[in-house]
Amino acid sequence: MRYVLKKTATTLITLAVVSLLLFVAFSLISGDPATRMLGTGATPERLEALREELGLNEALPIRYVKWLVSFVQGDPGISYVYKQPVASLLSAKVPVTLSLTIMSFVLVCTIGFPLGIYTGKYAGSALDRAVMVLNQVIMAVPPFFSGILISWVFGMVLHLFAPGGYVSYTASIPGFLGYLIFPAIAIALPRAAQLAKLLRGTILEEAGKNYTRTAYSRGNDTNGVLFGHIIKNALLPVLTFLGMCFSNMLAGSLVVERVFNIPGISNTLLASIGNRDYPVVLAAVMWIAVFIIVTNLIVDILYMVLDPRIDGE
Repeated sequence: MRYVLKKTATTLITLAVVSLLLFVAFSLISGDPATRMLGTGATPERLEALREELGLNEALPIRYVKWLVSFVQGDPGISYVYKQPVASLLSAKVPVTLSLTIMSFVLVCTIGFPLGIYTGKYAGSALDRAVMVLNQVIMAVPPFFSGILISWVFGMVLHLFAPGGYVSYTASIPGFLGYLIFPAIAIALPRAAQLAKLLRGTILEEAGKNYTRTAYSRGNDTNGVLFGHIIKNALLPVLTFLGMCFSNMLAGSLVVERVFNIPGISNTLLASIGNRDYPVVLAAVMWIAVFIIVTNLIVDILYMVLDPRIDGE
């Protein structure tokens, strides 16, 4: 329990520091939002009134505290460009990006674990060598290029889906998930190859330890030792990788969304950067930071569950 409390406190402090750095950075580079919002119709009186309305005349620490409280309450401000609450602007985008990230992660586990266990069990076989060679090739291909290849082969050649024919989750859940499967494969393939290689290596490492030989001496067969002893210990470093993998997949989702024309956070984020709509950019980046940091906290807690000795350290 002490370990969980310490990690939770560290997470909260990290989030506070990240939010402060982001707010200060965007405040310094955004110039005068009131001038940008009023454009050519700006007059000294209207500028002063709008600055007062937006709270820009207040000191930076006060603005930060007010923004942080509002962000925690789910109200990160008003878009300069769209003139609407940032929360409502992004609320329809977050489920799309999050669904793509989760689907990609499920595919990573579905592909990577069986391959890693098989190649670890039959290390040195012809199939193991073939899988390892294929792994190296797949790991060298970035998701955006995999997305282009998948879109061309499965979309334009085999006509298994219509590139650019995105189906909203509000219109059809099956259609939405069906369209996301190919982008998810593009994101998942390199990570699945990395997972298989890592799991294979940890299985081989654990297989050479004394407790494994002891398990065999007690009459356990290969499967009994592998699934009853080796894999449990091999999961510890794999869990750390999966935590980083889940976080990095969010970045991969943002890239692949552009390739498959998926209306997730990436389109709004890039458009807002181009329009210097910093309330939207700040909120989107902060939500991504929260996602990554909280994911790492969950991984740390799961690590403790698998290895209870950590809580006593």
